[in-house]
Amino acid sequence: MFLSVCVGDTLAADPTLREKLELLARAYPEGIVEVGTDTLTLRDGGTALPIDDGRQKSHAEKLASGDIEDSLSQIYPLGACAKPPPKDFDPGRIRSEALMKRLYGASAASARRDLVTVNWFGERLMVTRRHGVAKALQSVEAELTSRPKLKRYLVPSAGTFNWRNIAGTRTLSVHSFGAAIDLNTAFADYWRWAGGAKSGAAPYRNRYPLDIVEIFEKHGFIWGGRWYHFDTMHFEYRPELIAIARQAGASDCR
Repeated sequence: MFLSVCVGDTLAADPTLREKLELLARAYPEGIVEVGTDTLTLRDGGTALPIDDGRQKSHAEKLASGDIEDSLSQIYPLGACAKPPPKDFDPGRIRSEALMKRLYGASAASARRDLVTVNWFGERLMVTRRHGVAKALQSVEAELTSRPKLKRYLVPSAGTFNWRNIAGTRTLSVHSFGAAIDLNTAFADYWRWAGGAKSGAAPYRNRYPLDIVEIFEKHGFIWGGRWYHFDTMHFEYRPELIAIARQAGASDCR
């Protein structure tokens, strides 16, 4: 999607797969030990995870059963701007469920053991402490507290931890791992609610101020409003995608 981008007077090329994998490992130092030629070694002592399963997949197949390489294949664009995403541009919505389970827990019970309580504008939300998620969300809340006009978009939260599949799929939501938050649904736009459940597409819409998005991204969260299959109330902790975006100079403001 972003073959190259202009950064100042220079041209920044997309990171290679190897560079993306190194950024992935750096984003989860407590979880990933080593990037091998074909596998990732994790600290949980389990078998190494294949980076690429060798299958050629359609976009729908990547969403349903993505591997690690698939999950890094689209570069997320940063910034306090939002454009209607091109068809099937869903950076971050493609995930390796195998990797997510190894990082956060393979069952509701194991994920629940790492939940901690975070204050969210007077609400008490349960999120995972793993990989700095709770600390990052606390940092988002602290920064947004200085912007009282934004509060109505933020509360009540529509939820954090919830072990469940994404609607209409057999794949787990990032809410299952306690690493996602939904904001006030009064301002939410979701492709399925907008008629996309039948047609597979819906006219893009967003009603959240982009200042909120920029602050979340600063602390390692990606926004569902950057997806073709948009979910504008949704933020999930994916620091590897933020790091890749920064290295690539990818921005929705260009």
